[in-house]
Amino acid sequence: MGILKNLKGKNFINLEDFTKDELLGLLDFAAKLKKKTKGKKNLDILKNKNLVMYFSKPSLRTRLSFEIGMKKLGGETSVIKQDEIILGKRESIEDTARVISKYADGVTIRTFAHNDVELFAKYSSIPVVNALTDLSHPCQIMADLLTLKETFNTLKGLKIAYVGDGNNVVNSLMTACSILGIDISVATPLGYEPDKNVSDIAKKIAQKSGSHIEILQDPIEAAKGVNAFYTDVWTSMGQEAEYEKRKEIFKNYQINEELMKHTNKNAIILHCLPAHKGEEITKDVFEKYQKAIFDEAENRMYAQMAILATIMK
Repeated sequence: MGILKNLKGKNFINLEDFTKDELLGLLDFAAKLKKKTKGKKNLDILKNKNLVMYFSKPSLRTRLSFEIGMKKLGGETSVIKQDEIILGKRESIEDTARVISKYADGVTIRTFAHNDVELFAKYSSIPVVNALTDLSHPCQIMADLLTLKETFNTLKGLKIAYVGDGNNVVNSLMTACSILGIDISVATPLGYEPDKNVSDIAKKIAQKSGSHIEILQDPIEAAKGVNAFYTDVWTSMGQEAEYEKRKEIFKNYQINEELMKHTNKNAIILHCLPAHKGEEITKDVFEKYQKAIFDEAENRMYAQMAILATIMK
């Protein structure tokens, strides 16, 4: 059980800005909101509150989970797409932040440069949520943790493996694991490891939490005895020109039946979606383990509802 302290007005940009108790408290709150929402109970936690959502990147789960989740909390949303304001181009990020702060009660930003979100937050007087940057994806990881907790009834003693590109998802996953004391093995091709600064921060936190973090090149070694196997696309948004090159480099970093033999017998697979079946994961394995993957997608909404309800209340 975590302790949900008063986080009103706090930004949700970097997971390392939160303590173990705060993250666990948010997960407990998300589980309660899920139960109430599933029970068709009306929630007015954010009644008369407005959330602005800015998108530089295409979105299915992020937009719907925030938009519908905010509605379930009794609030409203306004969506701004990149071609409407082009963050930092039509006018400065500083001025955009100050203008939106006059209208809304919170803002989510899904964009490329992490620094843009941090600069926006510096000039914003309302809480800012990182809905994805090239560096991190903290809201996704909160959904992943909720799914793990629902599946195994605890996060204590779990071991996770990630195989594939050392991207924003694994950056945030390592950070969360280090805070919560979860062991994680990351297998990537040489030269495609997670961000070094993020890895260094996670390893430093892990020294206090007892989490064991290892970054490898061998997927089989990473898979040994894990409770959950995580993967993501080999080519993320903005890397399309590298597609053919990456297909060759990552061809041995695929979750398939052979690799799953090395995991714990009750292991699940997590994937933040969309999935490129036949690349990072085979179609048959995806379908065999799809329940946890789509529970994970559903949990995006409840995890984000907990975040919004806590920082915007």
